[in-house]
Amino acid sequence: MSATPVSLPADSSIRRILVIKWSALGDLVMASALFEDIRRAFPHAEIHLNTLPANQKLFAADTRFAKIIALDTRARSGKLGAMLDWLRSIRAGRYDLVVDLQTSDRSRLLLGALQLTGKGIRHRVGNHGFWPYTIGPDDLPLDINPVLRMRAALKLAGIPATTSHPVLAVPERNRERVQHLLTQHGIADGSYALLFPGCHPRGYLKRWGEQNYAELGRLLLAEGLVRHVVIAGGPDEVELGNTIASRIGATAVNLCGATEMLDIIPLAEHARYIVGNDTGTSHLAACSERPQVVICGPTDPTRVKPLGDQVIAIQADLPCSNCYRKHCAHHSCMREVHPAQVLALLTVPPAQAIVRVPARILGACRT
Repeated sequence: MSATPVSLPADSSIRRILVIKWSALGDLVMASALFEDIRRAFPHAEIHLNTLPANQKLFAADTRFAKIIALDTRARSGKLGAMLDWLRSIRAGRYDLVVDLQTSDRSRLLLGALQLTGKGIRHRVGNHGFWPYTIGPDDLPLDINPVLRMRAALKLAGIPATTSHPVLAVPERNRERVQHLLTQHGIADGSYALLFPGCHPRGYLKRWGEQNYAELGRLLLAEGLVRHVVIAGGPDEVELGNTIASRIGATAVNLCGATEMLDIIPLAEHARYIVGNDTGTSHLAACSERPQVVICGPTDPTRVKPLGDQVIAIQADLPCSNCYRKHCAHHSCMREVHPAQVLALLTVPPAQAIVRVPARILGACRT
């Protein structure tokens, strides 16, 4: 393994490339910026993406990849069979280069097993500087943003990592559906704020709360900054969206349950402002390059903030911030971020990408 920079794009024998990125959704969306960099560095190569079956629909219209290999090697049942299927599929690909942007214990294990079959991949780029990778950085901190780790690996391989925001291809049908929804509700381009108040049920501590989102919506309308507030989320968040919309008033539109994942990108592109929790949806919205604020509490914004120059993360400055707990008795990290503070970040963006605000109640955190 070498941590010495090389220039793989200068190697004309690299014709078939495998990119590995399984999960999670937010990390996968951030990695799409790296997919763009790899495509630009190897404009004539055939590139395949290995991801999980649940993510395959994100790349339905993506011309960067000649093939999507959707295999779940992490299934609880049939795990050995799934791993053998992966080895057979990847071995049959006869790749010249693999870029492992997952770099987990399992991807290392699978790539190592592939090498031991005698039909391995010549160039192997990973986020760690040891076998089975031939190129990878040494001694990177574990608590940095995953994009920084991925970019460090690409840099060593001579692949310029310059794309500043996520890049995903949106099928025309998704754009047409979003335009129909906006027209149906009488919403003009650039006239609305887009809110993502939900998250996965197991991560409920990442929710800023319906009261805060409703108050922020009312502030945006009262200041004349927008004419509508659009609330988006999954089918399990319809009730949450209805509650927030009812508290805002008639100019609020609840689209929870009415959109698909790739609808989020054009919905964000037409918005004036975007505000959301630390969720995969916020990462999808970052593809739009529209002004966005992401509220962080139990998760570290240096690691989870969506990629993009227009995205700002806000977090209360508390001793227990970044606890990553699943349960909390006081939820101070979210109670100490206030709608007026978020509004100020939208209207007068600060120079820094992460803003930590002091808690108003001393001793609010009781660890």
